[in-house]
Amino acid sequence: MSSPRTKSIFINCPYDNAYVPTLRPVLFTVRFLGFTPRLAMESSDSGGARINKIQKLIKGSRYAIHDLSRLHAERKGEPFRLNMPFELGLDIGCRVFGGREQKRKRCLILERVRYSVQKALSDLSNSDVCAHEGKPEKAVLHVRNWLVQEAHVTAPSPKTIWYAFNDFVADLDTKLKVQRFSKTDIITMPLNELLQHMTRWINGHQSVYG
Repeated sequence: MSSPRTKSIFINCPYDNAYVPTLRPVLFTVRFLGFTPRLAMESSDSGGARINKIQKLIKGSRYAIHDLSRLHAERKGEPFRLNMPFELGLDIGCRVFGGREQKRKRCLILERVRYSVQKALSDLSNSDVCAHEGKPEKAVLHVRNWLVQEAHVTAPSPKTIWYAFNDFVADLDTKLKVQRFSKTDIITMPLNELLQHMTRWINGHQSVYG
């Protein structure tokens, strides 16, 4: 039987509303393929230092997805976004300097534009970095293919998972609107609540999508 650690995937990504269209299908793909996504935002305890939560999540996850698509400032004078590369560094350090189990860690690095990460982080030259071009469907493809390769899972096609995700979104919107959830309520739903909805839907529909 797999341990919780071997089925956990630490996800390092932006948390703003503009990234929601990419984050949600990535989370869905991870759950659809039988893994547990772990994110710093899964806990909102203001009394706990965020870096301590991140360290614990990294240490407790065999796999990690690092989306570095926000490395560059969007506007003149805006600071660079360094949280994501910092957490990638922690993950790689854990793998290099950790014990036997930590050395088995595997990670997927995503970027928006091909080769943009290597320009900003030359230490990642010759690393396999996948560009999703800001297209959620392409992010699903990369995550699915990576898990097939690194975790040796059997998975339906990327298109099938993408269609399943869209069916889930339609069903959830219909259900929540009946319960008087507004569009804003749905977009800002707490992560754990969203994952519960995903898990229940997948458990009830996965056989339909192979």
